[in-house]
Amino acid sequence: MKQNIKLVVVAVLGSILSLVVYSQFIQPKVKIIEKEQSTLPVFRTSNSTGVVAAETLTDFTEAAEKTLNAVVHVKNTAIGIQQDPFAEYFFGRGYGGREYERVGTGSGVVISPDGYIVTNNHVIEGAKEIEISLNNQKKYKAELIGADKSTDIALLKIDAEDLHFITFGDSDTSKIGEWVLAVGNPYNLTSTVTAGIISAKGRDLEGNNNIESFIQTDAAVNPGNSGGALVNTRGELIGINTAISSQTGSFVGYSFAVPSNIAKRVIEDLMENGSVKRAVLGVSTQPKSDLDGVYIAEVSKGSGADKAGIKSGDVIKKINQVKIHKFSDLVGQLVAKRPGDQVLVTIDRDGVEKLMKVTLSEVSTFVSEAFGIQFGELKAKEKQDLNTEVGVKVTKINNKDLQKLGIRPGYVIVSINNYTLKSVADIDLIKKMVKSEESINKLVVINLQGERETFSRGW
Repeated sequence: MKQNIKLVVVAVLGSILSLVVYSQFIQPKVKIIEKEQSTLPVFRTSNSTGVVAAETLTDFTEAAEKTLNAVVHVKNTAIGIQQDPFAEYFFGRGYGGREYERVGTGSGVVISPDGYIVTNNHVIEGAKEIEISLNNQKKYKAELIGADKSTDIALLKIDAEDLHFITFGDSDTSKIGEWVLAVGNPYNLTSTVTAGIISAKGRDLEGNNNIESFIQTDAAVNPGNSGGALVNTRGELIGINTAISSQTGSFVGYSFAVPSNIAKRVIEDLMENGSVKRAVLGVSTQPKSDLDGVYIAEVSKGSGADKAGIKSGDVIKKINQVKIHKFSDLVGQLVAKRPGDQVLVTIDRDGVEKLMKVTLSEVSTFVSEAFGIQFGELKAKEKQDLNTEVGVKVTKINNKDLQKLGIRPGYVIVSINNYTLKSVADIDLIKKMVKSEESINKLVVINLQGERETFSRGW
């Protein structure tokens, strides 16, 4: 009996010893981890050891909340004239017309709590009356502070306080591929948000001779969005939506916005002066398809570029460290500057880069040369006397073909090949499309007697 008890005790002790050995040396250790409350997918960022919820990368709610109530509906009422064809036939054009109200709509962006609003010039152009509707349906009559056709920017003011407004961002630092929101009032709806990415920068649109430096996005923009806000994910204003690329009139893929740096400079000028002053380097450029940069064909004597030592044959590579790949990049940088501003211009001269400080000239004092003609800016009094809002003055002419037509200093060139000249700043743009004197097929001028004359090739 004792022998059996000993065997049982030995067996029990052996089992206990086996369990201890297994648990300490053989069984794999298991670390119990408490379940995290969040079940969102996570990933590690390249510049951080922490984890970021994937959902936050495409969260536009903060930007939308900042901007929705700061984008307004703009209604403009203009007066049109409906002609009576019978009266016109018997008594001449303009006789027997009947006035009627023409209503247009668009969007605007509140940029200050006291009621300053930026929109597109084409949204309010010709308006007799402008009405603003906030996102809460409150309506106000708006005053036009000023407008600039060339950049398609207008500034309005309503009598209101403590408004939601959007702060300006730096459009130069926005990047291709960056997420953006387009906020506006398409089809007379209240503020609507669409999302997309920046598809291109410095985009020039065919047939547009003014800005040539649009931000292109694939955010959906439709009729009524013009004048609305293009904002980044922080809710900062980086553009004013102004155009779409479409054969149907509705959004089919791309939209375009005036960069905020250009809009901001125009608005500041309109607030301070009621008009916009143009800044120029004082160079004429020549397109070269195989060149990364802008080739300088001529430098005007006495201009800021001339005084800084820039020469014909130099290639502009950067303005204030912003890369310049093509002419539209250069235009975008200069439009955002004022006369008297200093810019750092990086040029390539025979393979060697040089950095030059240039004081920008004012376009009204600037003289440009092209097609054997030296052009000067028309003063406001001269425009009034000639009853014209466009045109540049001939100050010197060496073009023998045009001299034979009687064109001489004092004549005003209104358009070349149907391209209107609003200021001497347009000369470089015209030169891109009219390659030589022989390519001039049509010319509209105002002669010394103040009469308009049109010349067509075959003169």
